[in-house]
Amino acid sequence: MLTLDHLNGLSQADFTQALDGTYEHSPWIAEAAWAQRPFVSLGALKHAMVTVLAQAGVEAQLRLIRAHPELAGKAMVSKSLTAESTNEQGKAGLTDCTPAEFAHIQQLNADYNARFGFPFILAVRGPRGLGLNRHEIIATFERRLRHPVDIERAEALRNIHRIAEIRLNDKFGVEPTLGNLVWDWAEKLAQHSDVDGALTVTYLTDAHRACAQRLAHGMREDCGFDEVSIDAVGNVVGIYHGSDPSAPRLLTGSHYDTVRNGGKYDGRLGILVAMACVRELHRAGRRLPHGLEVIGFAEEEGQRYKATFLGSSAVTGHFDSTWLDQTDADGITMRQAMQHAGLCVDDIGKVARDPTRYLGFVEVHIEQGPVLSELDLPLGIVRSINGSVRYTGEVIGMASHAGTTPMDRRRDAAVAVAELALYVERRAASVPDVVGTIGMLAVPAGSINVVPGRCAFSLDLRATTNAARDALADDVRAELARICERRGLQFTLEETMRASAAPSAPAWQARWEAAVAALGLPLHRMPSGAGHDAMKLHEVMPQAMLFVRGLNAGISHNPLESSTNDDIDLSVRAFLHLLEHLA
Repeated sequence: MLTLDHLNGLSQADFTQALDGTYEHSPWIAEAAWAQRPFVSLGALKHAMVTVLAQAGVEAQLRLIRAHPELAGKAMVSKSLTAESTNEQGKAGLTDCTPAEFAHIQQLNADYNARFGFPFILAVRGPRGLGLNRHEIIATFERRLRHPVDIERAEALRNIHRIAEIRLNDKFGVEPTLGNLVWDWAEKLAQHSDVDGALTVTYLTDAHRACAQRLAHGMREDCGFDEVSIDAVGNVVGIYHGSDPSAPRLLTGSHYDTVRNGGKYDGRLGILVAMACVRELHRAGRRLPHGLEVIGFAEEEGQRYKATFLGSSAVTGHFDSTWLDQTDADGITMRQAMQHAGLCVDDIGKVARDPTRYLGFVEVHIEQGPVLSELDLPLGIVRSINGSVRYTGEVIGMASHAGTTPMDRRRDAAVAVAELALYVERRAASVPDVVGTIGMLAVPAGSINVVPGRCAFSLDLRATTNAARDALADDVRAELARICERRGLQFTLEETMRASAAPSAPAWQARWEAAVAALGLPLHRMPSGAGHDAMKLHEVMPQAMLFVRGLNAGISHNPLESSTNDDIDLSVRAFLHLLEHLA
C-alpha cells in the first residue's frame, strides 16, 4: 500500500508510475500534480489532481472522457478493459446483464454518443463505494441523456474524479469508515416514511415518531451519550458530558423531518455527523472540558403545518402558541397531534435554553446547491445565511374573449406577472448573492380562449444582508406598481414571511476554516441561500455552519439528493478537529 510519506519522496517519474491507473489512460494528470508536493493529506492529493484537470482546458478534458470505455460496451465484451474498469463494472453487475438489459444499455450508449460525442461516464461503485445496481445505472443513464451538453460534460468529469477518488483509496488502503457509518445511518433512517415509494417525513406522523425513536436509540446504544430524551415538541436531545459539568456546552444538530418526496441528507446529516463524533469520543474514553449537546430538531420544513423552524423556535424560546391551533390537511390541530404523540403541550416553555449556558451553535449541512460540486470541493464554510422575505400577490385585470379583444385593448393579468418575473430575474442577477423567485403562478378559472383577468403569484426574495434583501423587495414592489399602472391593472401584495440574515460568528467561522485547512483542503467561503435551524439559534447565540458537497449537481429536496462516504467522512473529521481544538 502507498503512503503519503513515501509518495512525497518519489521522483516525478516514480510518482507518476505509483499513481498509474488513477485516471484512465491519462498519466499526465499525476505527472503535473507532482509539482504540488508535499501533500499533507490524501484529500490534498485528490484536489491537486482535480486542479490539474480544471486548468488543462476543455480539449484535454474531452480527451480524458473519451479515454474511458463505454459501460457494458465492446471493451467489456472483448475483455480489453483496464484492470480497474474490469473490477468496477464487475462489481456493478454489468458483466451479468440479461440480454434485454444489455441491449438497452447498448442503445443508451449509442444515443448518448450521438448526442454528446463522448462516452457515458458513471462512478459505478457509487456514493458508498459498494457498487450501484443495474437499475440505478440505467435510470441515471436515461436521466442524464436529457442534460445540455456543457452540463453533461461537467457531470462526466465529476464522475471521473469520483472514480479516481475510489481508486486512490484502494491504492492507499484507505477506508472512509466514519463516512460509511453516517451513510449507513442515513439509509436506515430513510426506511421510515409517511408514504411508500418516496421519502416523506412530516411532523408527528408515525414515520416521524419512528425516526425520533431510532435517533434516540442510536444516541444511547450506538454512541454512548450520557443523557437522551425527547422533549415537549419532539426534539431528540442527546448530551455528552464534559469533564467539567459546570462548563458551558457546545450546541449542535439539525432537523430530521423532510419535505415531501425529499432526500436523505437535508438536515439529517447534521445530526448523524455529530452523533459519529460523540461515538468516537466515547470509544476513546475521552471527555472534553465542555459538554456537547446534539439536537435532532423535530420540524424545520413546514410541511404538515405552516409553522417552520418549530423545533429550534422552542429551543430559543420563540415558540408561537398560536401554532397549536393550526390544522393539517385532515383537520387535525397541532395540539391534537402533540397529544396523540404523547407530548406534553404544557411543557413547551421548558424547552427554551439559557444562552449563557452555551458556547455557541454549529451545524453541518449538505449544501443543497451546485457550487461545491462545480468547484470539485468537498467542504465549504458558510459566511452568512441569507435573509429572506416572501409574498403572495395577485394582479387583477379584465377577463375577455381571446379572439375578439385586440392586443392593444387587453388587460392581461398573466402577462403583467410574466413581465414582473423577468424583472425579478434581471434585478436579482445584478447584485452578488441576491436571488429572487416567482415559484407559483396561477390563473384562477383560466381558459384557453380567455384573456386572463386575474393572476395569483408568489415572491421569494433572498440576500446575504437585510439591507440587500429590503432593497430588492422595494424595487420589485415599485416595478410591479409601474407595470400595473402602464397596463391599467390593479394588484395586491401581502408579506407572508420575513427572516433576518444570519452572518456567521467570526470566531466560530474561523474554527471551521481551521478544521478544513487541517484536512489539507482549500477554503471556500460561501453564503447559504437556504434557511437552516442555525438562523433561529443565531437569535440567541453565536453560530457558524459547514457545508458538505452534494452529488447530482448538488440537487436537494429531491430523491436524487446524495453525498459520498468520502465527503461525509471529511465532515466528521472536520467536526472532530473543531472539538479537539476548542478543548
